[in-house]
Amino acid sequence: MLNVTVRSPSFGLVFSHAFDGATNLPDHDNYGDAQGGASDMPEDAVVRVLVVSDQYAPMVGGVPTVTRTLAHGLAGRGHLVRLLVPSPDRAAAEVGADDQVTVDCRRSLPWPWYDGMRLAWISRTAIRKLVTAFAPDVIHLHSPLTLGARARMAGRRLGIPVVYTNHYLPENARPARRRRSRAFDAAFYSYLVRFGNGSSHVTAPTSTALQLLRDRGLRVPSTVISNGVDLSTCCPGPVSDQIRARYGLRTDCPVILAVGRLSPEKAVDVLIEAAARLTQDAQIAIAGTGPDEGRLLALAERLELDAGRVRFLGFVPDAELAAVYRLADVFAIPSAAELQSLTTMEAMATGLPVVAANAYALGELVTHGRNGFLVTPGQSGELAECLDVLVKEPDLRARMAAESLRVISGHELSRSLASWESLYGQLAATGSR
Repeated sequence: MLNVTVRSPSFGLVFSHAFDGATNLPDHDNYGDAQGGASDMPEDAVVRVLVVSDQYAPMVGGVPTVTRTLAHGLAGRGHLVRLLVPSPDRAAAEVGADDQVTVDCRRSLPWPWYDGMRLAWISRTAIRKLVTAFAPDVIHLHSPLTLGARARMAGRRLGIPVVYTNHYLPENARPARRRRSRAFDAAFYSYLVRFGNGSSHVTAPTSTALQLLRDRGLRVPSTVISNGVDLSTCCPGPVSDQIRARYGLRTDCPVILAVGRLSPEKAVDVLIEAAARLTQDAQIAIAGTGPDEGRLLALAERLELDAGRVRFLGFVPDAELAAVYRLADVFAIPSAAELQSLTTMEAMATGLPVVAANAYALGELVTHGRNGFLVTPGQSGELAECLDVLVKEPDLRARMAAESLRVISGHELSRSLASWESLYGQLAATGSR
């Protein structure tokens, strides 16, 4: 077995540090595309990857899902993976196993601005000891806060290549209900770009996401790699009457589904307001929980929308989520804060047309009039009009569903994993800058 190990000597704004320099890697926009999603690593090459995230289960959200999926996907392909993440409570640091992945949890405290998120702490000595003992070929960071900042610093000092993947917008970090501020947004991007420029390579899941950083001064080599979706799990299939009954979904009208964290930046209130404007008979099903749940329930009650019109499903476990998608006829995402959107990808993979806010990266998944509609963010009337069209035209839904399946085929998870292998392999062979 060949091991590509290479050795060389060597979110808080309080962690802001600027670094200079450049790697010897080429600047590619779509790593692995030339191979059609195939990795250019030898089949028996094993890479040791330390995956670091300041957001992880039991927190529910895109970053925890992406991080766990990547770690398990790489381990399933024979690589050695270790996760460094916050503990789910104030418990002391502990190391456990999640199938083939070693999970190193560090003592954490709740992040005051974002419900469910925690900040972990690790000393310089502890992170250096962890990295030295595991001896990764690559350190892959998925957040730029406490654990990410410490791991990046350790990687640079030990001569280990560091990849940073950005999943964040200012809306994700801004305190709930705080109005948008140019000063806050500028400080946010200033920190992200400095953090990225202190890494060996930066990636983002969409061209839109990466361009946001490049436009603000990102200068290290950078790549677009989709988060990917498992098309063997998220796919069309038979409906489950048992799941339908469990979640109270109607059989006598189309179901419009929304899935995601119920937090202010997701703009689920716009969808609820659209429900009150629908002229066609349909049921809107909202799957997810979060800090905005109480306000959204109160809004539905104030608009006199009963469960037959708007149904809150609560948390849907992964084992049942695919079945819930299959019970839907249309997917709606009013959020104007998406750098890709895993739930939209899952809906498309299940064969659903999508009505999405025309903001950030959603336009890379949804083409207006082809596999759904793009609407002005925050405009519930426009959203209702597009939903009405799809509710009353089943033939149009079918055509758009077929187009969703065609588009999403390019985001198969195995293609993304092969792209990661290609990037890791070149970084490990080149070494840290």
